[in-house]
Amino acid sequence: MFDGSYCQLMAQYNRWMNRKIYGVCEQIPDSERRRDLGAFFKSLHGTLDHILCGDMAWMNRFRGRPPGVTIGEQLYEDFSGLRQAREAMDETIVDWAQSLEDGWLQADFGYTSGIDGRTRVLPAWVLVTHMFNHQTHHRGQATTLIKQLGHEPGMTDIPWLPELNAEVA
Repeated sequence: MFDGSYCQLMAQYNRWMNRKIYGVCEQIPDSERRRDLGAFFKSLHGTLDHILCGDMAWMNRFRGRPPGVTIGEQLYEDFSGLRQAREAMDETIVDWAQSLEDGWLQADFGYTSGIDGRTRVLPAWVLVTHMFNHQTHHRGQATTLIKQLGHEPGMTDIPWLPELNAEVA
């Protein structure tokens, strides 16, 4: 049913898309990256920071540690620090996804939500899917903000992932 290849694909997609987005964001003045554009996390910087916050929380949980972050807190004030932390987290996620085993993915996994404080138990694969979906959801918001700021994020679809080496006819 779930062999882990989804996790590896999504980890590579996450890293590729973050490299693309951060490359475009580097060209956007800091004042524009931080401008409140009415998004859920206000600005492009706030949205990118939130994606990292979620990834940190889930990766810590998946590795048996406390989340280590509070949802809604800003982790990085400066773009350079945010980008460095993002790159390190992306490598962590890729390495972790390559080490996943079916038994762990199928097993129940309990966690306490940082949003409502309630403990939930679900199969680990559901929560891993949530982590990847969370990234993609908020990156979609980030690409919209990038376009609102007059920049182009380029192709964002999985078939364009370079690691897939898709044949083009």
